[in-house]
Amino acid sequence: MPFSDTDHRHMAEALRLAAARAFTTKPNPMVGCVIAHGSEVVGRGAHERAGEPHAEVFALREAGARAAGATAYVTLEPCAHFGRTPPCADALVAAGVVRVVAAIRDPFHAVAGRGFTALQAAGVAVEQGLMAEEAEWLNRGFLMRARHGRPWVRVKLAMSLDGRTALANGESKWISGESARADVQLWRARASALLTGLGTVLADDPQLTARVPEGTAFVPPLRVVLDHRGSLPRGCQLLDGEVATLVAHADDLVPDYGPAVEGFAVPRAGRHLDLHAVLAQLAIRQVNQVQVEAGAKLAGAFLRAGLVDELLVYLAPVLLGERGRPLFDGLGIERMADRLGFERVDVHAFEDGDLRLSYRPTP
Repeated sequence: MPFSDTDHRHMAEALRLAAARAFTTKPNPMVGCVIAHGSEVVGRGAHERAGEPHAEVFALREAGARAAGATAYVTLEPCAHFGRTPPCADALVAAGVVRVVAAIRDPFHAVAGRGFTALQAAGVAVEQGLMAEEAEWLNRGFLMRARHGRPWVRVKLAMSLDGRTALANGESKWISGESARADVQLWRARASALLTGLGTVLADDPQLTARVPEGTAFVPPLRVVLDHRGSLPRGCQLLDGEVATLVAHADDLVPDYGPAVEGFAVPRAGRHLDLHAVLAQLAIRQVNQVQVEAGAKLAGAFLRAGLVDELLVYLAPVLLGERGRPLFDGLGIERMADRLGFERVDVHAFEDGDLRLSYRPTP
């Protein structure tokens, strides 16, 4: 049975509710819920942060007795297990909800269809698949970790019109304008972890934190550094202890990064670290989305390994010349048949002339 226009409107609202919590729910997924009788909405809710009630609970509280006989629209399958909160499937049944429309099934091992089964066993009609593509994209990091055991990888780059990320001497402050740089901070706040390499630390000594407008609630992203030589300077800002920081190093090294930082060993892959092993370790630590902010060599290494899920490119209306540094290094592409293709997801124009371009690899 096809979904109605009313179904689509309610699910779209549930997705908007979920997306509004992009900064606070990690490592949990973003989930929204709308409870309605036909076109009339009687309850709305969204999951705010890990350990607190899920979206269905907030929506049921608002609906009260009017939840009886209603349809619940949820962006992700209701849970059916006791975690830090009781099962949402049980709460929907107890409230008298007669129909549940879910965008997608939850692949998390403790749910994975059990929520739907519990609802159906109680006589609740269950339908899924409404606006599934939008729900998948919204929680792409959580779903990647649950399904494949690694985080979603977004590579952030700023470049000139002639495709350069820095001058020949490495100077890159600032290619993009103030509005684009402020936008980057919001993308950082969405991420579970910000990752860079030793070369960037030596060149720029970045702080690698999310600096968002005052009063913005967010879970600070973990800082991750790949130190293939075990030579991260003890005085660099990433070792200041201000934000939780991980340093990945080769398993044939035993570096000392001080008490404020956790180091972990991974195998080498050639001269550098095994990026698959790095991401697996981050997934164990419940990292959903990694935003890579690094130089051309590390960015190229992620591409060569097939580990780039999204490109976030800030294009500035400036030229840096033929001696400037490229976006990616070491791709080894010599034939058009070997070129890497991407599909556009989004384009955003800033008033000062910069563009934000979002791409994902073509299948």
